[in-house]
Amino acid sequence: MDLVSATVIYSCLVAAVFLGLWAYYDRRDHARFEAERRHVSFHCVRCGHLYAVQGSRTDSTCPRCGQTNDRLRF
Repeated sequence: MDLVSATVIYSCLVAAVFLGLWAYYDRRDHARFEAERRHVSFHCVRCGHLYAVQGSRTDSTCPRCGQTNDRLRF
């Protein structure tokens, strides 16, 4: 194996490693962004306050009065 072939193979391996790392971190960051972006809206039946909570929960307590409320459905 000559020097040129070894250099080409090494360069391709390094490029493949960087491409794999880029794909991994891109998918990880996208999943984190989607998790932060999702909010569930709630309407308090006691005080009338509208508020949102991150995640996909079906019930939450009102930050103003402490009443447990079901999610707001449209």
